[in-house]
Amino acid sequence: MDDEDRRCPSSVVRLRVNGTPYRLRLDNRTTLLDTLREHLDLTGAKKGCDHGQCGACTVLVDGRRSNSCLLLAVALDGASVTTVEGLADGERLHPVQEAFLHRDAFQCGYCTPGQLCSAVGVLAEAAAGMPSAVTPAGQRAVLDGAEIRERMSGNLCRCGAYPHIVRAVQDAAGAAR
Repeated sequence: MDDEDRRCPSSVVRLRVNGTPYRLRLDNRTTLLDTLREHLDLTGAKKGCDHGQCGACTVLVDGRRSNSCLLLAVALDGASVTTVEGLADGERLHPVQEAFLHRDAFQCGYCTPGQLCSAVGVLAEAAAGMPSAVTPAGQRAVLDGAEIRERMSGNLCRCGAYPHIVRAVQDAAGAAR
């Protein structure tokens, strides 16, 4: 073992990414975002702020939306990860992707992968009955504008496409019913 190995311990990490199993030897400090981008060539999730504040790196980990820049890959051994590249079913777009296209819910597109993954997570959370800060106590969430804005608030869009994003998520919620 040389000095570099002593300074940078590594571990074998097993991940299922977009349905494909991977076995990777990674430095213990490697984030999920860097694993996806640098080791698996999945560049949909973006490195925006690298501090969990912008949501550009949002992916689904075991079905829950997560900021991949904040997660160490070694802590996710055995997890299932879905990135924007894994949302479509072959050539058939996910209903959220279709709604974003129909509503023109993007401008520059930098935040779009994170917005899409977050929107898929929002639909799953609402379907599971998970409340948000604006869900009335004791009631099931209704994905109206206020509810969607609250749930998507962790995903920033520098271009300001928020009205289109909210309508796209509403459309996708209606399609999911």
